[in-house]
Amino acid sequence: MTDTKQHWEKVFSTKLPEEVSWTQAVPLTSLSLVHRTGVSKSAPIIDVGGGDSKLVDHLLAEGYTDITVLDISGEALKRAKKRLGANADKVHWIESDIKHFAPSRRYALWHDRAAFHFLIEQEDIERYAEMVGEFASPHFIIATFSETGPEKCSALPVSRYAEQDTVNVFGKYFNLIDSFTENHITPFNTQQNFRFNHFVGKQD
Repeated sequence: MTDTKQHWEKVFSTKLPEEVSWTQAVPLTSLSLVHRTGVSKSAPIIDVGGGDSKLVDHLLAEGYTDITVLDISGEALKRAKKRLGANADKVHWIESDIKHFAPSRRYALWHDRAAFHFLIEQEDIERYAEMVGEFASPHFIIATFSETGPEKCSALPVSRYAEQDTVNVFGKYFNLIDSFTENHITPFNTQQNFRFNHFVGKQD
């Protein structure tokens, strides 16, 4: 196992949801942005870095039928599957480091809340942009720490993004149609400032 994978397996093996900063009981902002795209309930959707996020629970409950959840941590995916019970069989699960992910299909909606900002090497950032440029069509929703957000998460360094920074990374492939910041209140009552961005592919 790589050091990064070992790190996340340990996190999800030893910490409860209320002991990690990214937990949301209901991911209201992500759900709102999904609804705003207008993608059909049968459209292919991927949640990158979804881990044991409850976004998949809500999408299933609303009738979305083609959902993929990708995460580097097998332990995180196990927790999500256990929580979903029989509904877990309705989801495509992929255990992979996003740096090594090779999509086999295009997704009408690519959602990433707090996975991309762990990429700090320019080569990895550019490869990610190329990947979504090819495999996200037409909608790409990405949330990162903003320029005033934390410099680390789970003891790992992150890249922080202002609106123009995200355009600089993804503007070759997408048009930005919405960008805003939001304070996420962690389970231990601290604040993290996120930037949410909704892009639409230029070729669509």
